[in-house]
Amino acid sequence: MSFTEFYPAIEPYEHQLLDVGDGHQLYVEQCGNPQGIPMLFIHGGPGAGCSKNDRRFFNPAIFRVVLFDQRGCGRSLPHGELDNNTTSDLVADIEKIRCHLGIEQWHVFGGSWGSTLSLVYAQQHPQQVLSLTLRGIFLAREQDTNWTFAGGGASRIFADSWQRFLTDAGITEREFSIENCYCILTGDDKQQAMKMARAWSIWEISSCTLLPDEAFLSQCDDDKSCWTLARHEAYYMVNQCFLSDNQILTNCDKIAEIPTTIVHGRYDIVCPFDNAWLLHQALPNSKLVISHSGGHASAEPETRHHLIAACDDIAAGQF
Repeated sequence: MSFTEFYPAIEPYEHQLLDVGDGHQLYVEQCGNPQGIPMLFIHGGPGAGCSKNDRRFFNPAIFRVVLFDQRGCGRSLPHGELDNNTTSDLVADIEKIRCHLGIEQWHVFGGSWGSTLSLVYAQQHPQQVLSLTLRGIFLAREQDTNWTFAGGGASRIFADSWQRFLTDAGITEREFSIENCYCILTGDDKQQAMKMARAWSIWEISSCTLLPDEAFLSQCDDDKSCWTLARHEAYYMVNQCFLSDNQILTNCDKIAEIPTTIVHGRYDIVCPFDNAWLLHQALPNSKLVISHSGGHASAEPETRHHLIAACDDIAAGQF
C-alpha cells in the first residue's frame, strides 16, 4: 500500500502574538486560504508547540488553518511559564482565538494531548465544533499517565530506553516518581533541571515511533523544546491534568452528535490503543481508523495517510 504524502510546505499568511490575559501572549498563525473552511490545529504535549509539518495535513487551497502554541511553549510568551496555566485556561484561550479571528464555527484537529484538549474544548463548546479529527488519544486518566512515566508498561517494552532515561536524568529506579521529577524540573538547580528535561523528553520522543527514527528525534531534542515539554507535562501530570476522574469519557454525551474520526496507531506505546477504543465505545457515531503499522507519531506514514484522508473528506463535505 502506498501512503499519502504531506501537502507541500507552506508559510503563514498571518501570524501574531495574542494577549489572553494572566501575563500570557499566544503565538497564533493562519495558513492556507483566508476564505477557506476554518480548521483549528491543537498540538500535543502539553508543552510541545506547533511544527512546520503540522500545517501540511490540510489542503491549503481549501482550508483556513489556525495553529497556536499553548501557554508557555513554542513561540508563546513568557517561555516556560507555568503560572495561570491549566486546562481551563487553555480551553478559554481557544475561545478567545475563535472570537478574535471572527470564526463562528470550526473543525478541530488534535493529537495526543491535543486530542485531550480538543475533547474537553468540544464538550464545553459543542456548538462551535463542526467535527473532530483526533489522533493518538490520551484520556488523561491516572492509568494513562502511569503507563508512560510510572512503570505502567511502557518501561517494560522499551526497557533499554527507560534505563537510558534514568541514567541521563541522574536518578535511580527507586528515586523515580513524577512528583520527584517535577521537583527537579522546577527546582533552583537549573543545570540539573535541564538534565532532567532532556532525559524526560528524549525518553518520550524515542518511544513515539514504531521503528527507531533518528530524524524524528532530532527535530524535537533541542534544549528549548525539551524544557517546555518536560516541565509542562510533569506539571500537568502532578495536577491530574486539571481534570476530574474520567472526565472525558463521562462527558461524551455532550459531543455525541459531533462527527468524529479517531486515528490511532496499533503499536502506540505512549498512549495505548485502549484509549482510542474506549473513546470510540463512548461515541457510537464515531469512526475509528487503526494505523496498523503506526506507533504514536502523527508523521508515521500510515497515520499521516489516514489523517490527511480524514481532512480531505471534510474538504469534500463528507464528515
